[in-house]
Amino acid sequence: MDGLLFGSWMNQQGIDSKRQFEYVQTGWLERIARGVYKIAGSHPTLYSAVSCYNTQLNKQCIVGARSAIELRGYSHYVPMGKPIAFLFTDNSHKLPEWLLQGQWDMTVRHQTTSFLGEDLLGVETQMVGSRLLLVSSPERAMLEWLNMPSINSSLLDVYYVMEMLSTLRPDLVQQLLVRCTSVKAKRLFMYMAEKSGFSWVDDIDKTKIDFGSGRRMIVPKGKYIKQYDMTIPSDLAEYE
Repeated sequence: MDGLLFGSWMNQQGIDSKRQFEYVQTGWLERIARGVYKIAGSHPTLYSAVSCYNTQLNKQCIVGARSAIELRGYSHYVPMGKPIAFLFTDNSHKLPEWLLQGQWDMTVRHQTTSFLGEDLLGVETQMVGSRLLLVSSPERAMLEWLNMPSINSSLLDVYYVMEMLSTLRPDLVQQLLVRCTSVKAKRLFMYMAEKSGFSWVDDIDKTKIDFGSGRRMIVPKGKYIKQYDMTIPSDLAEYE
């Protein structure tokens, strides 16, 4: 077993605290944190830990942004070094320190946000290995990615991925853009989609989307895009 076992969940299965302690004492379980255990000698992956966290504790930790895109098979390069897992929860739920600071096979990048609402629109279940995860759809993941504060200097890399997304579902895109509260993400998303020349773009009713007002300086120096009143990196604007 490569996952985690939570004390509260084991109690529900009839394994009380006394027996859990005995399992630790006899070397069958190893304690990770208070109420969190693994089978002795096992090496749970981050994604298996997140899956157990969700299913056993009824949580909603989402794999999103670039990580979700990569799990769907859309990536134009192989990342160097330890892979990064972008995890999202809503503003009222923070991840525990043992999950954020654990020695996992991936580096955790966690963000609390509700800029797409709190009802998990565009979040789907996906099997990763033998574990079921909550994973953002490509439609949602692109908006999550574009909303990240550190994204501005690597927008051309994001666009390379957007060029692959010719089969996005316009109904879902429309719903997400209508409820999205990030003006930057909405403007960049539509700019990239239109630049890619996708047929589904014609089905988006932009009159129902609030693109905000005022100029957005995505980068301090770059190319001004009048249609969306924003300044973006020159390499993105000039890429063909």
